[in-house]
Amino acid sequence: MLICIKNTLKQIILASTSTLPDEQFLEYLLPSLAEFYKNVSVITFIPYARPGGISHDHYTRHVSQALSKIGKKVVGLHSFENPEEGLKQAEALFTGGGNTFVLVKTLHDLGIMNALKSKIVGGTPYLGCSAGSNIAGQNMQTTNDMPIVMPKSFQTMGLIPYNINAHYLDPIPGVKHQGESRETRIKEFHQFHDIPVLGLREGSYLEVIGHRMTLKGGLAAKLFLKGQKTQEITQLEETI
Repeated sequence: MLICIKNTLKQIILASTSTLPDEQFLEYLLPSLAEFYKNVSVITFIPYARPGGISHDHYTRHVSQALSKIGKKVVGLHSFENPEEGLKQAEALFTGGGNTFVLVKTLHDLGIMNALKSKIVGGTPYLGCSAGSNIAGQNMQTTNDMPIVMPKSFQTMGLIPYNINAHYLDPIPGVKHQGESRETRIKEFHQFHDIPVLGLREGSYLEVIGHRMTLKGGLAAKLFLKGQKTQEITQLEETI
């Protein structure tokens, strides 16, 4: 999938998940991340998607252990007294998964959603996984997460002209499930909104380098457009 976008400074990876079955955290992404982060030594981690239970310090240590395998140090944004100043100092960024409502609420409550966007648009390398990928879309309204908190706004960074549905699941043959499918839920979203939605399957990710956005991971994505038939996307060229 190849899309032309206006800004030529963006360096972004948006992954459906951080961890594949029977693999270590970030394992499948590490070869790509070694190249992606090659010009930086310290990555600023944004741990705000994890609600309760797992502390921001614990989450940051978990990320640090994984990224040490490619020779990178990690500092948690939560460790800065002024998170906006922490963003200004960041060489590179990573927002991990968890609950998108919690992440978006925290970013809005801290007043740093726009600062984070500006930093990324300015060329700072950004990795998002799961919830961290959802916030790169136009808004967070196609997340699968439960609304356990209420953010001030559903608006996110709008780094790409889509919403993302991370962890996209196709119906499983033979499973007698009478509830709504993921496709049904996204079509319900399109009853009220025109924003295209990309369903990213596990193991797939978007890479934005300059004006080129490429679907990677060897899997097709699901493209949902309002009023149109759902498409399996392996290649797409578009000027925006």
